[in-house]
Amino acid sequence: MLGSTHGTLTTDSRRARVAACGEPPSPVVRGRAADAGDLDVSGRPLHADVPDLDRFFRPESVAVVGASDAEGRPHTGITRQLLTWAERVGARLHPVHPTRQSVFGMPCSPSVADLPEQVDLAVLLVSDPLPVLEELGAAKVKFAVVFASGFAETGQEGAAAQTVLASAARRAGVRLLGPNTNLNAFERFRDGLDGPAIALITQSGHQGRPVFALQELGIRLSHWAPTGNEADLETADFLSYFAERPEVGAIACYIEGLKDGRAFLLAADRAARRGVPVVAVKVGRTEAGARTAASHTGKLTGADDVIDAAMRQYGVIRVDGLDELQDTATLLARARTPRADGVVVYSISGGTGAHVADLAAGAGLRLPVLSEAKQAELHQWIPAYLSVANPVDSGGHPVGDERGRKIIDALLDDPEVGVLICPITGPFPPLSDKLVRDLVDAAEHTDKLVCVVWGSPVGTEAAYRETLLGSSRVVTFRTVANCVSAVRAHLDHQRFVRGYRSPFDEAPRTPSPSFRKAQALMRPGQQLSEHAAKQLLRAYGIRVPREQLVTSAAAAVRAAGLVGYPVVMKASGAQIAHKTELGLVKIGLTSASQVREAYRELTDIARYEGIKLDGVLVCQMVERGVEMVVGVSHDRLFGPTVTVGLGGVLVEVLRDAAVRVPPFGEEQARDMLSELRGRALLDGVRGRPAADLDALVEVVLRVQRMALELGDRIAELDINPLMVLPRGQGAVALDALAVCR
Repeated sequence: MLGSTHGTLTTDSRRARVAACGEPPSPVVRGRAADAGDLDVSGRPLHADVPDLDRFFRPESVAVVGASDAEGRPHTGITRQLLTWAERVGARLHPVHPTRQSVFGMPCSPSVADLPEQVDLAVLLVSDPLPVLEELGAAKVKFAVVFASGFAETGQEGAAAQTVLASAARRAGVRLLGPNTNLNAFERFRDGLDGPAIALITQSGHQGRPVFALQELGIRLSHWAPTGNEADLETADFLSYFAERPEVGAIACYIEGLKDGRAFLLAADRAARRGVPVVAVKVGRTEAGARTAASHTGKLTGADDVIDAAMRQYGVIRVDGLDELQDTATLLARARTPRADGVVVYSISGGTGAHVADLAAGAGLRLPVLSEAKQAELHQWIPAYLSVANPVDSGGHPVGDERGRKIIDALLDDPEVGVLICPITGPFPPLSDKLVRDLVDAAEHTDKLVCVVWGSPVGTEAAYRETLLGSSRVVTFRTVANCVSAVRAHLDHQRFVRGYRSPFDEAPRTPSPSFRKAQALMRPGQQLSEHAAKQLLRAYGIRVPREQLVTSAAAAVRAAGLVGYPVVMKASGAQIAHKTELGLVKIGLTSASQVREAYRELTDIARYEGIKLDGVLVCQMVERGVEMVVGVSHDRLFGPTVTVGLGGVLVEVLRDAAVRVPPFGEEQARDMLSELRGRALLDGVRGRPAADLDALVEVVLRVQRMALELGDRIAELDINPLMVLPRGQGAVALDALAVCR
């Protein structure tokens, strides 16, 4: 970076500053103070704090610290772009540099303290932003942008320097964008484009270029937030802000890592409440992607399956590619609320229509068979030998005259149809020109969604460049796959929004009586024995089998008589994680002699393995049911998470599980079950009775309550197996493992 007012910040000087400042205080909720009703049972906020970013994107006055007009210097180009941007948005720009009298003919102040007026935004073209932040705080500047690199993206030392920077910004009362950001927020946005806009959030500026370029196709963009390393302002802040903007029809995000999982969910919840679609590329699906993301931004990527589930919970549409991000965000921004979820495929070729219909149906879209009356109507203009059931094949010729528009209007008039997809595999003037004009005209007179797939690889045809791209109502794609996935995302999101109830509204605010009982059972830093873990479950009303903990063979025989034969006997101790592998479980015992022998074998094995026991459990044997696993684990980004899946000894082999981030309600708990590949086992297969789904859902919700209330006190909980009995008979936790933090 160019030498600045304060000189270059070296590695040694950064280290010294970290040592001098020490660790900053824990992050606090900014904005209005939260009252008791705004906090959940663990003291976390239940609503997103929306920063007022109006003066960031539309400031009245801007200071450029380190401004330059010397030819050949890197900061000169940046200063010139900021000057052009300030003129465009109507802001007064003030250069700041200690050795210059003027920059580009404008008077230059030697320091922030000498600015002629209070400014809204300061752009720092300096290598060491830390001292400037102190000056900005004294001058009551609202926002600062830090371009400087060499922070968290470089490793632990840089991360420590970034922590100090963030702490300094908080003390100064300045909201900070960056460090390691760029000029994307100050790009030139095209005026005069119609329709709802896309707002863009990226952690890598280059990855936002394809979305920004959509303006060249006539698609409106309103904002671009390049968040960089997110020392202060983060993706969640901009997500909350954009969700409140009336011009924003959809929010497109490129995310490498989440700074704060809870803040992201609260922001996504705000967008869901307002029905604003959020489409995101999230890096880190693979180990290689996660490593790259960490090296680039210095953030945690989190366990990808948890991130994926969390996004689905709050309606965030996750896509894999930038082309999908472009197309899906465009459709979601433009599409109106669908009147029906039926999709009709209309083409001039039977082969094309059949191919697209296959892809659409395979993606889960509903292609209703058009009624006999509708087919008869279509056959007024389409030859009788062509199929018009859906897909609809016009045969080509009707497209060239007045019949073409009548066919389109008839399809859009069908109450079963909410979306019309028309694939045009290549230009064939004049038919293709007439077809797209009819589609564009029809789209202007309907509230239904009209999608066109322009398959020509050329892309310079007037029908495409002028007619289709000139329409703000038709959504045009270059590939069938992106069209189908975007349409599905739109219909899924509309269903999601219609049924959305914010889980934060129903999150518990005060601890339950179960929490007070559970507190007494926790052993910080220790794993609980099975017996103690089951006591924890009992505290939360989760059913466990009849059992007794004994310390002698004679007591075991008495316990078996009370529990009732046949019984299961298991060694119980805080050191035991996997009893079966060690031979510490005996099942199907039917007599006193078997119980005495089992007690001797279990205690002998424990002595041989060096395992300390708190006793031996004599348990009721429960056989008839479906073995499931329900558990809690601690995610680095989101905290406690709840998992449900097929259980038993094959749980790690099958890996058939669904995960959610608390809080969530009964509907989400049932959705978890529907995601399981082995869901059919719960419904009953090969003559077996259906399992008690209501009881299973109840256990999941009780475990969630435990996760919310115990929070960081519990590192891991594993109920495996949870035996789900036939319908109406409940569910029983046959084994449990709990690890306290």
